[in-house]
Amino acid sequence: MVDGASRPTLLLVHGAWHGAWCWEKLTSVLQAEGWRTRTVDLPSSGGLTGVEEDAQAVLGELELIDGPVVVVAHSYGGIPVSEAVGRAGNVARIVYLAAFQLDVGESLLGFYGAPVSPEPGGTEAVPEDPVALFHGDVARPEAEEAAGRLVPQSAKSFGDALTRAGWHTIPSTYIVCEDDLALPAQRQEVLAARAGAVHRIASGHSPFLSQPVELAALLAKIALGSDS
Repeated sequence: MVDGASRPTLLLVHGAWHGAWCWEKLTSVLQAEGWRTRTVDLPSSGGLTGVEEDAQAVLGELELIDGPVVVVAHSYGGIPVSEAVGRAGNVARIVYLAAFQLDVGESLLGFYGAPVSPEPGGTEAVPEDPVALFHGDVARPEAEEAAGRLVPQSAKSFGDALTRAGWHTIPSTYIVCEDDLALPAQRQEVLAARAGAVHRIASGHSPFLSQPVELAALLAKIALGSDS
């Protein structure tokens, strides 16, 4: 049994259009099991900033944490996390949860083969039917509430290319969400091939809402080093 004081802290980093609020159910479960958790709001959600500003937000949170940290990045959050963690000295592992585990020189738009504007501006509106896209396996009232909290996402954040990829030097784990409509499992598998270990769960894009107990158990297993 590993006591809470010797466990790493879990830093949870949300994806595009979302905010730290999306982790509330999961953090409740984790904290009840004795885990220390922290979250961060990325400025590109609801703002006009890019990957570097999001990475600075992640770094700022990491600097506030004593001891080892396991960073859990969801979706777009994988991009600024990859950019940031190599500059911190306390990250023990990165967990990519249906996330973009990109390499240096790659961007979200580039991963999809989409053109990148040399001077992107403005925001990307919340996608149509976000309930189906992001929260299709979440109870309908809760899914609609979550969808109502989504905000426009900075267009710049989707075009910015990585200048650092921390997963080259920090151990990484990928969690494939097999029923994901936002980032389909086939694309996740391409990204997961870059990780040191891979797990799969039968969920949509937001298991922190649809399966918080199951996700918490898997994160605990990974964070305790039982990653096989």
